[in-house]
Amino acid sequence: MSRIKTPPISMRILPSATTVLAICAGLTSIKFALDEKPWISLALIGAAAVLDGIDGGIARALNAQSRMGAEIDSLADAVNFGVAPALVIYVSMLEGSQVGWIFVLLYTVCVVLRLARFNALLDDDTQPAYTRQFFTGMPAPCGAVGSIGPLVAMMQFGHGWWTSSWFVCVWLAINAALLVSRIPTLALKAISVPPNAAPILLILIAAAAAGLLLFPYILLLLIIAGYLCIIPFTVRSQRWVAARPEAWDTKPKQRRDIRRAARRAAPNRRSVVRLGLRKPGSRDD
Repeated sequence: MSRIKTPPISMRILPSATTVLAICAGLTSIKFALDEKPWISLALIGAAAVLDGIDGGIARALNAQSRMGAEIDSLADAVNFGVAPALVIYVSMLEGSQVGWIFVLLYTVCVVLRLARFNALLDDDTQPAYTRQFFTGMPAPCGAVGSIGPLVAMMQFGHGWWTSSWFVCVWLAINAALLVSRIPTLALKAISVPPNAAPILLILIAAAAAGLLLFPYILLLLIIAGYLCIIPFTVRSQRWVAARPEAWDTKPKQRRDIRRAARRAAPNRRSVVRLGLRKPGSRDD
């Protein structure tokens, strides 16, 4: 039986080093907001989100997962997706507003509560199988991207109703509510891509990279709008899977086939009810 080799110490610290680099990016975004360079702040928050997305993969690839690394990652998320975006928004759009500061605090506290709940659910073995495919509430990185929406709109379109204090406060409150809500949101790790769709995925990634370079603010606004539009479909998908325990471990294609069959059978059931007919083999009480 082969043993998994333990990577050298220089490699084992690589995931934690990536997380620390993400913290530095998040905190530095606040510095550039104070310097009145919000475009750099947005880029650094985006960089922190990317680093947060790859540190776990690096740890698994190197077999360098540790309890300390998990704790550092959770603290980094609180800084990068809670404190940093909130302060960048306050400095850039709400400075001097006492009411605005209240909503900044509300958003930050909700990010911390969201992360605490996520860590608690990791240790809960009583959760049903389908919960592996969904997050409870909006993930913290998505909350950070969503919260900077008004700032992104200001960078693209200038000042307008989207830069007013009342709108920014309401927007922060909406993001805070989504973070601590029980609304299911799709986990990216649950998305499977068929092998024959890989070329299309690469083309989409290339198009997104080009859009990020040429129209970064428009792309971010489209991402925020697209994510919000997907939430109702995710709620419907979660309810469908929760009502059919036998489908928890089936592949996405098989689930689509089951849904199509259910939709084809639905008109027939409605016709039976409308005409007052009984199903074959059924009898009245």
